[in-house]
Amino acid sequence: MNQPVSSLPEKDIQYQLHPYTNARLHQEVGPLIIERGEDIYVYDDQGKAYIEAMAGLWSTALGFSNQRLIKAAEQQLHTLPFYHLFSHKSHRPSIELAEKLIEMAPVPMSKVFFTNSGSEANDTVVKMVWYLNNALGKPAKKKFISRINGYHGITVASASLTGLPGNQRGFDLPLPGFLHVGCPHHYRFAQPGESEEQFADRLAAELEQKILAEGPETIAAFIGEPLMGAGGVIVPPRTYWEKIQRVCRKHDILVIADEVICGFGRTGQMFGSQTFGIQPDIMVVSKQLSSSYQPIAAILINDKVFQGIADQSQALGTLGHGFTGSGHPVATAVALENLKIIEEENLVEHAAQMGKLLHTGLQNFSDHPLVGEIRGCGLIAAVELVGDRVSKAPHQTLGTLGRYMAGRAQEHGMITRAMGDAVAFCPPLIVTEQEVGLILERFGKALDDTTHWAR
Repeated sequence: MNQPVSSLPEKDIQYQLHPYTNARLHQEVGPLIIERGEDIYVYDDQGKAYIEAMAGLWSTALGFSNQRLIKAAEQQLHTLPFYHLFSHKSHRPSIELAEKLIEMAPVPMSKVFFTNSGSEANDTVVKMVWYLNNALGKPAKKKFISRINGYHGITVASASLTGLPGNQRGFDLPLPGFLHVGCPHHYRFAQPGESEEQFADRLAAELEQKILAEGPETIAAFIGEPLMGAGGVIVPPRTYWEKIQRVCRKHDILVIADEVICGFGRTGQMFGSQTFGIQPDIMVVSKQLSSSYQPIAAILINDKVFQGIADQSQALGTLGHGFTGSGHPVATAVALENLKIIEEENLVEHAAQMGKLLHTGLQNFSDHPLVGEIRGCGLIAAVELVGDRVSKAPHQTLGTLGRYMAGRAQEHGMITRAMGDAVAFCPPLIVTEQEVGLILERFGKALDDTTHWAR
């Protein structure tokens, strides 16, 4: 039976089950309670300030105190706090946001479907593609191919797309029909002497072998992040996406770009698809779409995909899929204002400039005995720590260095995220040159602490 508790940390331990958290460990260590945010900083309940070097969860493009976004939410709450998009209903914010996204898309797109999260969006994509292929008379063409270490969400279908063991162990995932091919991480998985282009050739050949072994008539789609986020900020090798797309087109396989982390400036261009030369049939966006001031995600589909779905909805009488919060008026109003600010303040160009400063500064650590690889693109980066630079082996077990380093960074007033031993940086797009300097300084202090501890 729960005993009465008084403090907020005690109440948190008593009543809340946290995502992505060791529940038993949490009972021992308790929470870091964040009380408020301002620009790129968040403050705990003791008043301590932290640079949020992960933009929350890769997502607060405009930081934590943008008054225009707050005002947009407030105005919409006064006007129409909720309505739905079911059965021919609509409202102004969702219409205008859909129009804006189609205008912004890097390749011709036809329609937008709204969900509340990237996980829901990718789950919806799976269902839409199944629905489409049933309409096209291809009932066997249902399998999805993604990559080892890719991240596409945590619902049953999207976690099956995901290629990270931590999201599948204990959950009886992935489901049948969800296949995975190699991770495009040259530093870890290239053969000795293999160039990036040769590595890309091998990965494309592996994909084609997988398709042929399963039967092209059974493979519906290939999904990938332009640049892998939660898998460790993995930048694809040169020519990778060109070669992967060529294989997909050859075998009539849809290409899906998961832009949940990459979209809206993170890679130094508006979309990761532009940075890496992807021409997707379907795009999924979320996170920086609203700077996470409201939960929202969007699926953009091209006309070929739309026509098949539309025909099937007519044949069956409806598209029997949707969420209460799909295209929520407050979320779409905030997202629309967010995109206006990103454009008006030239934040994509600013992110590219700040990204150069961040990457240049991180390169100063490249000879450090614990640093294996420094990687990234635009305003997203990772430093992979190793126990041995020659063998690339971890110190003790995988994740030991990363966990310790993230803890030390927090002590020094900076929140990062360790994915295994890769420590990530993904600050809000509004970060300044001075603040990039502070990120580098606090990283250096945490790295020094980690070095002394490892010795």
